[in-house]
Amino acid sequence: MSANLKPLSDITVLDLSRVLAGPYATMVLGDLGADVIKVERPRVGDDTRHWGPPEAGGEAAYYLCVNRNKRSLTVNLKDPKGQEIIRHLARTSDIVIENYMVGTLDGMGLGYADLRKENPGIIYCSITGFGQDGPYKDQPGYDFMIQGMGGVMSFTGAPEGPPMKVGVAIVDITTGLFAVNAILAALRHREKTGQGQYIDMALLDSVLAWLANVGSNYLVSGQNPTRYGNAHPNIVPYEPFLTRDGAYIALAVGNDLQWQKFCELAALEGLAHDPRFATNPARVKHRRELIPIVAAAMLQRPAQEWLTELNRLRIPCGPINTLEQVFADPQVRFRGMVAEVPHPTAGSFKMVASPMKLSATPCEIRRHPPLLGEHTEEVLQERLGLTPEAIESLRLERVI
Repeated sequence: MSANLKPLSDITVLDLSRVLAGPYATMVLGDLGADVIKVERPRVGDDTRHWGPPEAGGEAAYYLCVNRNKRSLTVNLKDPKGQEIIRHLARTSDIVIENYMVGTLDGMGLGYADLRKENPGIIYCSITGFGQDGPYKDQPGYDFMIQGMGGVMSFTGAPEGPPMKVGVAIVDITTGLFAVNAILAALRHREKTGQGQYIDMALLDSVLAWLANVGSNYLVSGQNPTRYGNAHPNIVPYEPFLTRDGAYIALAVGNDLQWQKFCELAALEGLAHDPRFATNPARVKHRRELIPIVAAAMLQRPAQEWLTELNRLRIPCGPINTLEQVFADPQVRFRGMVAEVPHPTAGSFKMVASPMKLSATPCEIRRHPPLLGEHTEEVLQERLGLTPEAIESLRLERVI
């Protein structure tokens, strides 16, 4: 499919962000067809370029995972000439995304108030740890600490164990996704009014937004959540169980009909009508008595036998896969969730593809994650009309 048929093919994103939340957001916009110009520090680039091993072609896997479908332009933002380059690019851009400390870009004349003077339609998204106002606004914020401050670590982990973070930087990722939603809404608003707007995204706000039922449970009851390990606070049984051959499977009994079917399968018919366990609220209340009984029953069969029979009865279940098993899974392979991407120094490498399956405008990996400054000349000639001589002069002055 031609790139100009993509949903965001007429949109230019000026990406002043680094590390994860911002780059994840701009990658999603790039997957949807936007022209993403990634602005990086000359000779250094995005911090994640150096967060290896592992690496492919000299680029850290961390950097590669969120920077496809972008062009890399190196600019020294501390140099007045570099700042002027950014202002010029912003005049013809639709979206600016940045994740500097509050006030940093304002001090360079690159804040929203400055850029909107010449481009009233600009959509400017700032991503910080705590937002642009409030008592913590000047503090740095990183995913790990925000998982702690946002309560996630307090209810994650074994009941008697220490607080535990999620295994991926989930706050950064979800903040990036929230940012994309806000940006798309702002684009829709601009279609109707011609006006851009400012978007203030905070990691702390985002983690609270996805506390979902756990946050709601606290707000309704006033009770702090308990750490249940892999169990669920509101559904029982809903956790991994060990089977006869030493493998764990995830059993997710979501309603009372599924519970009755499970009891019949597991030869636990008496539990289906036991008032302590007959309904989900009763099972939640009496989980300490119930879970050992279910665990003992699960040890009577090997994992694959359980999975086959549970699936036959349409009781939600699944294996506990390693990543090797995940990427070999026939469903994952059928859905095309692993892409082989050509790369100028690695030859090619594998990465996770976009999960967005649009029937008329499917996502494509049009560009490999760029080498540092790979498109500097291209962007400056195309967007600013600079001559090769002018570009070389900027390079000698260490502006680019």
